[in-house]
Amino acid sequence: MRLVMLGAPGAGKGSQAAKISKKFDIPHVSTGDILRSEIKKKTEYGIKAREYVENGKLVPDELIFDIIEDFIKSDTAKKGFLLDGFPRNIAQAERFTGMLERAGVDLDKVINIVVGNEEIIRRLALRRICKDCQQVSIFDEAQGDICGKCGGTLIIRRDDQEDVIRHRLEVYDKQTHPLVEYYREKGKIIDIDGTGTLEEVTERIMESL
Repeated sequence: MRLVMLGAPGAGKGSQAAKISKKFDIPHVSTGDILRSEIKKKTEYGIKAREYVENGKLVPDELIFDIIEDFIKSDTAKKGFLLDGFPRNIAQAERFTGMLERAGVDLDKVINIVVGNEEIIRRLALRRICKDCQQVSIFDEAQGDICGKCGGTLIIRRDDQEDVIRHRLEVYDKQTHPLVEYYREKGKIIDIDGTGTLEEVTERIMESL
């Protein structure tokens, strides 16, 4: 099973990807995961990527595509894969399609988790991170601002403040949302209602696959 997962920030892609990966026994990877792995292993790609990361620069598409192409051809991806957060725009999608064709493989489906902007803002506004252990959790009035894991103080990340969330959603709509139509034209899109419980959304995905 070869899948791509789309959805706005806060749509629940990560949680659902973990369940899909386990169900079909395929690796769940994001470009961030791949880059961190290459940097940690000190591969040729990792050494190049580290220079950009340490200087606060975006890693060039050329390097990301080289890494992803090697991954797709590797034994790790032999049974399939679930890509999360890639491709991010039409240009990347077109190049990714060409890469898959050269590798002799094709995407099975592109899962698009649909959640309204106001619901996403509500969800992310409840998210907290521990200053000490970095554990991410959902705010609970009974627990207050105390981390349930280590007892540290929970804070709101800058990324989860409403003005930042709205900006992130605007960026998504402009750059990434057009991918939905790109893959719809190819007959690959599965639109999934992302509202409800984690289990309810998972059930919708599994029924569609």
